[in-house]
Amino acid sequence: MQDDQILSVGIDLGTSTTQLILSRLTVKNFAAAFSVPRINISKKEVIFQSDIIFTPLASQNEIDADAITKFVADQYRAAGINKSDIQMGAVIITGETARKENASAVTQALSGYAGDFVVATAGPDLESIIAGKGAGTNVTATKRRRNVVNMDIGGGTSNLGLFSDEDILDTACFDIGGRLIKITPSTKEITYISPKVKQLIEKLNLSIHEGMTITTQQLQPIIDVLVNVLENSIGVGEKSPYFDLFITNHALHPEHKIDGVTFSGGVADCLNEELPADVLRYGDIGLLLGYGVRHSRIFKDKTIYPSVETIRATVVGAGSHTTDVTGSTIAYTDGILPLRNLPILKITKSDENLAEDELAQTVEEKINWYKVQNELTNVALAFTGKHSPSFSDIQRYAAGIVKGAQVLIDKHEPLIIMVHEDMAKALGHSLFAKLPEHYPFVCIDSVKVENGDYIDLGEPVAGGEVLPVIVKTLVFG
Repeated sequence: MQDDQILSVGIDLGTSTTQLILSRLTVKNFAAAFSVPRINISKKEVIFQSDIIFTPLASQNEIDADAITKFVADQYRAAGINKSDIQMGAVIITGETARKENASAVTQALSGYAGDFVVATAGPDLESIIAGKGAGTNVTATKRRRNVVNMDIGGGTSNLGLFSDEDILDTACFDIGGRLIKITPSTKEITYISPKVKQLIEKLNLSIHEGMTITTQQLQPIIDVLVNVLENSIGVGEKSPYFDLFITNHALHPEHKIDGVTFSGGVADCLNEELPADVLRYGDIGLLLGYGVRHSRIFKDKTIYPSVETIRATVVGAGSHTTDVTGSTIAYTDGILPLRNLPILKITKSDENLAEDELAQTVEEKINWYKVQNELTNVALAFTGKHSPSFSDIQRYAAGIVKGAQVLIDKHEPLIIMVHEDMAKALGHSLFAKLPEHYPFVCIDSVKVENGDYIDLGEPVAGGEVLPVIVKTLVFG
């Protein structure tokens, strides 16, 4: 098979900034002749990086969809690319922007500007995974054989993703970022204070409000609290009385050991040893926050590893496609295929060995990673599985999955299970027995996937014995 080249786009709409990357992917068939095609990326080349602009807002609660569309069109023109040339891509709407009232409308407005979207909105947990992979934290954790957390400090939120080898152990998110307070650089007048910072100001008895001119000295008590909470977020320092106030959804589980830290996000570019003279030049508190983090106990108590990317960590180069087919053992109910753009939720190998109830609890907790504004979209649950599973193993997997996925079952979402080892037929039979009558499900094996991947499942072929699968991996620019 001849190598093919694919043009792909990644668009990141964050709380503070919006940016775009164009990549050229070379895809190659690595399979031997007469065997099932295995398509992988042999080369990735970033051919264009856009300007980074402040995310345009029509109001505090609404994204300016027209301005976003114009920005993307202008960047395509600057790159000399027609939108019809784009074959695939991804739009990531993250941070506070994902909570704006018209986030889905923006995705629709951009739908003509990428060939095959991988994902539209990322809630805080999924953003933590994406940013950590973009920063290369998973690679660092694998190379160093240590638990490494990425702290993605953006404009409105700080997303934490804890990696051990390639596994994502845990995620967390805090409402801490560089644009929680917006300031006119020339006049030093405060134009915006986030709701949680307003609560903090009240609790600290500070006389700070929108419309007043501000000094860095007056802002310092707020910065000190934010930095203290970020220290606490990875188990460092004396616990702040304001820790719980700034939690977006949940903190990291304290039982996980954290050996090292990487940083990404816009504030990661502000981790300066010294403060610049015009510290408010970006119209926010990002430089002050970055300086505070740089001189915090995080840098004294933890090993700091370099990141591959900082402000561009969440920009997705593309959804690369790996075409595959399942093994010979599959189980599925008729009438639910094809399915497209399902995010992969991979359960760690250690979690797979848990007893039934503990496995169910883990599955339930991790399914909630994929909530955006408390709305849950369907996911594909992925397991490594066992090479020669016993009957009790199969029963334990099935019971743990059905109990843990109850929130999906209550919504009547098709239950999609992927196992790397060759055990889908037996597991499928056990799931069938434990699920409600006629419940839609697919259980397939022999496909390797990771957290952060997305899959398409095609119509059955070869007399219903094989399901085509396209695995889409987010490729970072």
